[in-house]
Amino acid sequence: MTNRSMNLKEKIILIVEDIESNHLLIEKSLSKKGLQTLWATDGLTAVSLCCEFDNIDLVLMDLRLPKMDGYEATRQIRKCRKDLPIIAQTAYVMPYEKAKVLEAGCNDLITKPFRADDIINIVMKYI
Repeated sequence: MTNRSMNLKEKIILIVEDIESNHLLIEKSLSKKGLQTLWATDGLTAVSLCCEFDNIDLVLMDLRLPKMDGYEATRQIRKCRKDLPIIAQTAYVMPYEKAKVLEAGCNDLITKPFRADDIINIVMKYI
């Protein structure tokens, strides 16, 4: 086992996704790389988890969520975790969307539907 593989097993990715099938697809892709995952189904829970637990290494944030959307959840997370990588994920991409996502505090954007390799590549870029 390489040092990189051992380090990945220590990484925790928070998947913020209200659709279970989407969550399971992402979780399966990440677990194949040895990454640990947590799941939040709404923005409020995501904010609570990120602000309470400093061992979360990256957030995959859906933008359309119940209780609090991904934009506002990202803004709130930035108040307590300024350096936490947050990757927005959405199926609704308009030309202005990436600028809006970055303005909210996300580091990057991935569009749905995505392949398993796409999600792995973007996560590996930030952890």
